[in-house]
Amino acid sequence: MNSEINLTAQERARLKQRLKREASRLGLNLIGFANVERWPEHHEIAKAYWPQTIWPWSKTVISLAVQIYLPMLETTPSVVYSELYNTTNRMLDECAYRMANLLNDLGYRAHFFPRDCYGDISVLVKKPEAAFSHVIAGKYAGLGTIGMNHTLLTRRYGPRVRLVSVITDAPLAPDPMVEGELCVRCGQCARKCPMQAFTPREGALVADMDKYKCAGYHQKLKNEFRYPCGLCTAVCPVGEDRRRYGARSVSPEGIGHCQDFGSKNAIEGLGERQ
Repeated sequence: MNSEINLTAQERARLKQRLKREASRLGLNLIGFANVERWPEHHEIAKAYWPQTIWPWSKTVISLAVQIYLPMLETTPSVVYSELYNTTNRMLDECAYRMANLLNDLGYRAHFFPRDCYGDISVLVKKPEAAFSHVIAGKYAGLGTIGMNHTLLTRRYGPRVRLVSVITDAPLAPDPMVEGELCVRCGQCARKCPMQAFTPREGALVADMDKYKCAGYHQKLKNEFRYPCGLCTAVCPVGEDRRRYGARSVSPEGIGHCQDFGSKNAIEGLGERQ
């Protein structure tokens, strides 16, 4: 099969369903499809970041996501959450590779863009941005909307998802974008940020964000072996998962307990306690 061949609507639908089945088989929680025309249509980011600017042959961006478990995230900053973060990173890259590989085997051009794609946190401290936005791709693929804290909010998991993207020339029908905003404007993310990196703007949903402060704090946590932070996603009330677990899934004592093992935090003041 070749992407230059005109596929019937039925053939495109069958291909899309096959990709959805594969995503489910691989354990992915969410999948959505965006045509590349949505980037210039909405023009929310600079042209240099559009998929068709980087990969001129691209026609579709497939957004893939896995959930972040609240009982692990709520212990942040801790090794417990760090292990979850690393696990989802490995899973996303492998699943996206397999999805792109399937498309390649079917005769299409396809590859994945890694979920973070930076060499070290020290780079982000100086230039806190990526070459391609999974958040924008997720929005255009119908997975959710962008909240006050610049993350993608989904109905099932709120902002507690990790994302990766597959870029392909397969001519797949785009999914409808989410209508209305999922963010409830509670401001919890801004208030709970340890660095006060978010400044809400009157009349605007998405807050101004000092990305340098955020990256600097993450560098500190990495040096303590309990990277990343994630508090702004932990406190968000949006998502079916929050309703499932309630306002809190870990006791205050449990949070302190989990933070007191496995990281540099565990040995600070150890001599005083012994």
